[in-house]
Parts: sequence; structure tokens; C-alpha cells
Amino acid sequence: MTLTPLVYWAQRHEEIYLRVELTDAQNIDVHAQDNVLQFRAQGHGAKGQNEYEFSLEFLSPVKPEVSYKSTQRQVNITVRKQQRGWWERLTVQERKPVFLAPDFDRWLDESDAEMEIREKEEKRNRLRASRHKEEGFVSLKTGFLFVYNLVQFLGFSWIFVNMTVRLFIFGQDSLYDTFHTISDVMFFCQILAAVEVLNAAFGVVRTGVVPTLIQVVGRNFILFIIFGSLEEMHHRPVVFFVFYLWSAIEIFRYPFYMLGCFNTEWKILTWLRYTVWIPLYPLGVLAEAVAVIQSIPIFYETKLFSIPLPKAIGTSISFSYVLHVYLVLMFLGLFINFRHLYKQRKKRFRTKKRKAN
Repeated sequence: MTLTPLVYWAQRHEEIYLRVELTDAQNIDVHAQDNVLQFRAQGHGAKGQNEYEFSLEFLSPVKPEVSYKSTQRQVNITVRKQQRGWWERLTVQERKPVFLAPDFDRWLDESDAEMEIREKEEKRNRLRASRHKEEGFVSLKTGFLFVYNLVQFLGFSWIFVNMTVRLFIFGQDSLYDTFHTISDVMFFCQILAAVEVLNAAFGVVRTGVVPTLIQVVGRNFILFIIFGSLEEMHHRPVVFFVFYLWSAIEIFRYPFYMLGCFNTEWKILTWLRYTVWIPLYPLGVLAEAVAVIQSIPIFYETKLFSIPLPKAIGTSISFSYVLHVYLVLMFLGLFINFRHLYKQRKKRFRTKKRKAN
């Protein structure tokens, strides 16, 4: 005697959903031809562990491709209608089979089904619109970052090449007029570097705000306060070493970011970007410290930027005392940034090793 499982059904304009109450079903055989669906499987149903089967002759033709998914509790079957439309009943026979019942968990009437379609379409349109908007933002952001990094790369490359050529041509004499020949471009590049702080603060790039702020503010302090405001510092050789070390780091950093805008990588450049800073960054901070130390007696004598005190005290605090504090902060900033850069390098190459494995 053929055993028939309990079957629950629901429909949409394009699909029929069937839920067969059969636990741990095995050897499932489901196929459709014209408007007839045949099902057979072994499992635990209303009559215990047995083989169950049923046949349904639909009201209209269906597509032969039938999809199903078996779970521990049931078998879910999806049948696609040959033509889109709403059926007044499931089977050709007006009297439904005794094993068939509505699936109220998925049941919708025609108007509700149409509303569901409209909601899905509206959701797709919203997702499509947001995707287009996001793609537009990403392309705009990518273009902005590429142009910014390109400009900085060209600026620091000019500085590095110019200083190198002058060193070979003029030798030691080139150390004494670095400020007058290079400072204009360096001023431009370091003012523009303030954009990096804003990028980090507003999430345009994924990097820490504090390390970026320390580097940009620290360099601009040396450039504008120590070098820019003291004419006595313009001819000091320390200017050459500070500018040369700064540019030597940046000519590898900015092209790395340029390639990153398009998810492209050059392994040699990546290694250089995450390695050259190890000797150059501490040397750069050391050169900056020398510049600060050389400027302290000049600020003390000229009383430039001295901090006035109330008339009752009748004196002022020399800016040179501020520079003593700044020297301590410089090496604290060196520790913070060195730690940040080392973590970046370790994370980068550890990720590469994992991908290689």
C-alpha cells in the first residue's frame, strides 16, 4: 500500500511552494513534467519510517526544473510556473487531495502577493541606487586620493632629486643654501600634508589620527618655526639633512599609496615603504632635534616668540624654554610613531605570509 506524506502548499505569481512533512528524508526523487509533479523518498512520516510518495496534477503547466532542500524536519520544494499568474487552486481537480493543506506560514492572497512584489522591487531599487551612489563616492574618493598622492610624490621627488644633483655638482657647498633653493616646494608639500590629518579624522583613509597628527605638526613646527622664522638657521647644514631625510621617506610612501588607490601592489615598493623608515625616521627626528638645539640660543637672544607675563612680574618667558619641553615631546612622539609604524609593518608582512601559506 502506497504511503502518502502530509504536504502543505502556498503560491506566488511565479512559484509554488510545497512543504513535505518527512523527517530525515533520504533517496529523494522529485521531478515535474508538463503539469504533473512526482515525489518519492524514504523517511519518517505520519506512518513511521517508510517510503512515501505522492503525485500532484497542477492547474496549469510548470517548468521541469524543480528545486528542493531537505532538512531534518521536512523537504521544501519550489516549482516555477510556466506562465506568470495567480491560480484559483493548486490542482486540476476541484476537490483537493486529502494529504494536501494550505501552508499558512507562507500563505498570501493575491493582493498581498502583489504588494510583496512591489516591496521587493522597491528594495532592489533602493539597493541599486545606494550602490550607484557608493560607487560614485568611491570613484570620487579614489580620484582625490590618487591626485593628492601624485602631487606629493612629484613634490618630494623634485626635492630629493634636486638635492642629490646639487650635492654631486657643488659638494659640501650645497649644504649651506638648501633652504633658499628647496624651501618653497617643501613649504607647499608640508602645508598640503595637513590634508592627511583630515583624511584620517573623517575616515577617508584607514589610519590613526594621532600618529598622522604628530608627524604633520612636528614637521611643520620645524619647517615654519625653527627654519622659517629664523634667518640665522637658513644657512645651517642641518636644513639639508632634515629635508633630505624627509624626502627620502616620502618618495616611497606616496607611490605606494597611489598604487593602493587601484588595489595594485608592487612588491619591491611595498617592502621599501615598510622598511626604509626604520633607519630614516629616527635619523630624521635626530636631525630635527639638532635643529631645535641650534635654534635655542638664537631664540633666547632675539626673544622671538617670548611669552609675556603680567606687569607685576615684569618679565617674559623665553621661547627657548618651550623648545626644551618640545625636545622631550619629540622623542615621545618618536616612540609613539615608531611603535605605530612597526605594528603596521608586522601586520602587513604577517598577512602576506598567511596568504602565501
